[in-house]
Amino acid sequence: MTKPIIFILSVDTEEEWNWAGPFPNENFSVENVNEIPAFQTFCQELGIKPTYFVDYAVANNQAAANTLKQLNKEHCEIGAHLHPWANPPFYNETSEASSHVVNLPIEHVEEKLKMLKQEIVTKIGQQPKSFRTGRWGINGEILQLLKNEDITVDSSIYPLFCNDYFSCENAPTFPYWPDFDDTNKIGKQNKVFEIPVTAGFNRTNYRLWQNLHKTFAKRPFTWLRVNGILWQTNVLRKLYLSPELCTAKDMTTLVDTSIKKGQTVLHMYLHSSSLIENVTGLSSQANARESICKKIGEVIKHIQNKYDDISFCTISEASQCIQSNTFTAKNDEK
Repeated sequence: MTKPIIFILSVDTEEEWNWAGPFPNENFSVENVNEIPAFQTFCQELGIKPTYFVDYAVANNQAAANTLKQLNKEHCEIGAHLHPWANPPFYNETSEASSHVVNLPIEHVEEKLKMLKQEIVTKIGQQPKSFRTGRWGINGEILQLLKNEDITVDSSIYPLFCNDYFSCENAPTFPYWPDFDDTNKIGKQNKVFEIPVTAGFNRTNYRLWQNLHKTFAKRPFTWLRVNGILWQTNVLRKLYLSPELCTAKDMTTLVDTSIKKGQTVLHMYLHSSSLIENVTGLSSQANARESICKKIGEVIKHIQNKYDDISFCTISEASQCIQSNTFTAKNDEK
């Protein structure tokens, strides 16, 4: 017998654009939203209850907003997703640094968040209770804004990840109450709950393997392509519960590793733009939605065949369930 497991699927519901190119600031294309009804039907057939984190470009597009408005709200959730380059008011041209919400002046974030919420409420008819920053990362000032705006669940932590602009590397990999002074630590506040996405390795001691993985990403190890060799030989793989980034086999490996560590919340994620091909630069695979769905279906089948008790929840439902002590979210953080 295994502990009860919560499965969450979140979708950053946003404009499509080439992620290697400049940040778009007008004439947004949101054709990918046309794929969401079929994607939602697929999810409902499996029992999955997606959370759609909707950005301003989508909410501001009447046709896209109407599509989301027509979804059965008993089987999904509408959250908020802030893309600085797409969300008014605008101040300066978006740079790599300012594309990350955590690097914006907090008064700019507040203004953008208020406009985003209002657009979602007006066009989609839902009051968002959950949130994710664009391009990940969170800080205490932003969490305080979420609290003030009556948003109770955040999902901006990307475990084991860092770049030049922010770091979630030392954050918990399980749901927790973040400290407003250091969001990578567990705090005492109980107003905004954090539910990170699921990331890890094909080995259980994540902290050890993260340190080694980072070391091998530096010279002279890069010359020897150590991480590539470890990946190909299956000795060490950094894995993400995302059908955009991993095969179904690697995702099921991550599921098993996470559960072996004692984790009881599995949080899969993707971008709505990946439901159509050749727009993000991430994948050019034909029949994108069908391919994504096939991977998700294989992961769900694996979980249901191997584990006894799984609950499919929106992110707010998961937060309520965890806080009710029905589930133990904490795991072995080694």
